[in-house]
Amino acid sequence: MSSVPQEQAGSPAHEHPTWQTYAKIAAILTIITALEVATYYLDIGSMLVYVLLVLSALKFGIVIGYYMHLKFDNRLYTFIFGAGLAAAISILVALLALFDRLG
Repeated sequence: MSSVPQEQAGSPAHEHPTWQTYAKIAAILTIITALEVATYYLDIGSMLVYVLLVLSALKFGIVIGYYMHLKFDNRLYTFIFGAGLAAAISILVALLALFDRLG
């Protein structure tokens, strides 16, 4: 066995983000989390769920884009994650409507 890393056949190499990029992304995620916590203490009534849902979806997109390297992979994977997120949001909205929590 060789101790020198070799590229696998069939896996094209791509540039990964630098540690500075990861630090910026972590700072952005921290800010969004602080916004989520602050939003909880605002008196915005039924809009709270929707604001938190949007902020959570934004964090979801950032995490899968950078930390899971989805931004640099095949677009099919992006579609799969996006479809999962859309399905989850649809189910949440349907449940909110079912239990009369909308508006």
